[in-house]
This record gives sequence, C-alpha cells and structure tokens, in this order.
Amino acid sequence: MRPINVSEIKHIADYEIMRPQWRPQMMALKDRRRIRVGDNLTFLSETRDTVRYQIQEMMRIERLQNPHEIAHEVKTYNDLIPATGELSACLLIEYETPEERDVWLRNLLGLEHRIWLETGGQRAKAKFDDRQISTDRLSSVQYIKFQLSPAQVAAFPREAMIVVDHPKYLAKEKLTPAQLQELAADLV
Repeated sequence: MRPINVSEIKHIADYEIMRPQWRPQMMALKDRRRIRVGDNLTFLSETRDTVRYQIQEMMRIERLQNPHEIAHEVKTYNDLIPATGELSACLLIEYETPEERDVWLRNLLGLEHRIWLETGGQRAKAKFDDRQISTDRLSSVQYIKFQLSPAQVAAFPREAMIVVDHPKYLAKEKLTPAQLQELAADLV
C-alpha cells in the first residue's frame, strides 16, 4: 500500500464537517478488522484508510494546524501501513483497572517474542516496534507487523490464526471467513 501524502489530510475545519459522515464508516471498517485473542489482547489490523482516519483524529484532538506538525504525524503513522506481503496491526493490551493493567504490562515482558500469525502450516513471527518496549514493562498499545512468505500469502485467504504462546498468556484465535477476506486485500 502506498503511504499517506500530506495533501490527503484535511484541514481541521474541513474534517469537522466531513467527520459525522466519515466516522461511522471508519468505525465499521475497524470493527471488521478487529481480532480478539483471549480475554485481554485485541489486534486492530491497519490499512491506509484506518491510518488516515487516525491522523485526522490526532489532528482534531491535538488541534494541529502547523504544516510541520502535520507532516510529522503523517510520517509517524505511515509506519503502520503494511507493505506487500505484510499485515500491520495495533495491538491493544486491555485490562479493566489501571492497577491490573500495570501488573500485566510487567508480567507480559517478552510478549514481543511470543506472537505468531499461522497460515499455510507456517508461522510468521510478529515484529514489534522497539520504541514501545522497555526493560521493565510494555506499553499497553503496540504496533506490530507480520511479514508473510509468498506461500503464506497464497494460503491466507483459506485459513489463518493468531497464536500467543507467552508463558503467562496462552491463547489463539482462528480468523473468520469475513476477517480473512477483509485482510487478504492488504497482502497484495
């Protein structure tokens, strides 16, 4: 997928006008791309549209209007757009209370080595953004990518599963036919 260009980003005033119509469409798209693995991990698979929406929302929340700040947001979020043969996701580590979340963000250290996408009888290891991992705890939001081989790309539309094999969090989730169809387009 090609990166977002700054020229595609609407000025805050223009975005406010289009937002009531665009936001429900983006929420529906995100729902189709949401994969829950176990009780506490949610993978939100990213695409150009979800990334552009996120940039617009960040501009809105932070009231960004300076062209240099906008260009910085675009550059930062473009890292989430998957390349050919790749799936990109925002991983949310979700626990009910801040106290429980704090404990688990420490318990789940090493998670960056324990998440896989399995398809075609092969596993692709999740590649985490190292900037979000420290030596004493994880961030509750992680940006990950799965680079698939050509054989895995060919097998993906038929079946795929996300596997977490961390000693303190064992879970797997088979993607539904609708999820497979939605995400298969990202790989080409």
